[in-house]
Amino acid sequence: MISASLFDNRRYLTNFDSKRAGNIFTDVLVIGTGIGGARAALAAAEHCQVTLLSKGEFEDSCTFYAQGGIAAAFAADDSPLRHLRDTLRVGCGLNDRPAVELLVSQGPRRIQELVEWGLGLDRDGNVLALTREGGHSTSRIVHAQGDQTGREVARTLKHRVGQTANIRVFEHCFLIDFITLDGVCHGAVAYHRRHGHQLIWAKQTILASGGCGQLWRETTNPAVATGDGIAAAYRAGAAARDMELMQFHPTTLYVAGASRALISEAVRGEGGHLVDTAGRRFMHDYHPDGELAPRDIVSRAIHTHLRETHGNCVFLDVRHLEGFAIRFPHIARLCADFEIDVTRDRIPVRPSAHYLIGGVVVNLPGETGVAGLFCCGEAASTGVHGANRLASNSLLEGLVFGANVGELAGTRANGSNEATTVRRASNCTEHSPRTALDLPDIRNSLRSVMWRNVGIVRSGDRLVETCDILRFWGHYTLDKTFDEILGWETQNQLTVARLVAMSALERTQSLGVHFRSDAPKATADPYHVVIARARDGSTPKRIPLPPQEPSEPGGGK
Repeated sequence: MISASLFDNRRYLTNFDSKRAGNIFTDVLVIGTGIGGARAALAAAEHCQVTLLSKGEFEDSCTFYAQGGIAAAFAADDSPLRHLRDTLRVGCGLNDRPAVELLVSQGPRRIQELVEWGLGLDRDGNVLALTREGGHSTSRIVHAQGDQTGREVARTLKHRVGQTANIRVFEHCFLIDFITLDGVCHGAVAYHRRHGHQLIWAKQTILASGGCGQLWRETTNPAVATGDGIAAAYRAGAAARDMELMQFHPTTLYVAGASRALISEAVRGEGGHLVDTAGRRFMHDYHPDGELAPRDIVSRAIHTHLRETHGNCVFLDVRHLEGFAIRFPHIARLCADFEIDVTRDRIPVRPSAHYLIGGVVVNLPGETGVAGLFCCGEAASTGVHGANRLASNSLLEGLVFGANVGELAGTRANGSNEATTVRRASNCTEHSPRTALDLPDIRNSLRSVMWRNVGIVRSGDRLVETCDILRFWGHYTLDKTFDEILGWETQNQLTVARLVAMSALERTQSLGVHFRSDAPKATADPYHVVIARARDGSTPKRIPLPPQEPSEPGGGK
């Protein structure tokens, strides 16, 4: 096992001094402008002053790029209970049932709030247009502008935030680390593109920075998804859970030399076929639901089929679908940019890293193990998704848990009599002159080894090799103190990659999206894999699921 190292002993990535740095004060600090962060900021702003940080611009989030839609029980033949059962079934027994009950019962109301704020959902006449995706037993996915749901959600939330006087938005502001004193989070050390280092002091802090898809060579995630928030929370003392559970989306546009682009699961939900180079549908060879099997099964089926047929990609055949460009205008335009005519050509696709199911451990209210620090959205491990996320539950999770976390943080900040002041806080680490680094090369090498060894199919020997490689790279990268975002991102990627690889090695049997070729049988008794920072070397621990008393979510039938 990996011994104590700079992964565990390095507390802050940058040098700072509260007496010299620029200091900013707020009641609630929110990191991230995706659906979870924006919704949390709006809820907190009903009670107090909020500062909302975006690593890039407001739209630079996975939310903006989401295509399929949001899952919720709106149909007459659907119910929160049915949605609950689908989520638990796909989650392979690792879900936290109270969290799922909260998700499915509050979901419709939270979506309706977005509609009241201006989100225009697609309709069939006077009723919501619903589609079906893999793992769902019925059609329950609402969508906007065909395949541009995320874009419309982001637009709606940005407009609402802009109308809210209690929220200040800082774009191009990079989270470096959380400020902790005596185990309590008091805000964050950040770097602004124009103003440099800043200390943002807050009564309550909410992390909603998204996932870490950029750890893998093939990913649907935007360039900002480097796991910075998870790494910072880990350094601050928060535990990480089930980090090995990365969901690989089965279908991303595969054009050599081009960045990967998501092809929504809703395409298969509307009747698109997966075929191989010979034009044969193959998914029914792997699962009775064919193209509508859960995502982990479809991704592994494509991976296996490509290996057996020695191909580079498979194809989505939508030529038989009438009105495809109307239902999926963004995908049709995207394909046209590569001279793929969806009415006569098949769309080349292959799987890519898509959504982190694990993350920072939180309880049902969204509290981490660090006082004053909350977490929601993809960065959090709420227990909602189990070991395999049900399609289109992610935007719903951001809405529901973001609203609840923001409400609680805002209430606590408003009820605090303690003034937000500059406290004595500093870090001074000597610059290491040892070795010159090629940061882009380290990042490219990291993404390649993660795709090769910690990808869709894994094995114990390759996971051991990966842990050794990451320890070696960390030895001469984490001793540096950088003054640039590229350096901090690289250190964060190494930290989070190590958490993923160690967790994957600890989970010795296959479960959900985690597939071990050397132990393909599913775990009989599901358990969580938890890692917390320790001075004597962090090691993953298996935590059994607590007994869960089932109850009925509101509106069940």
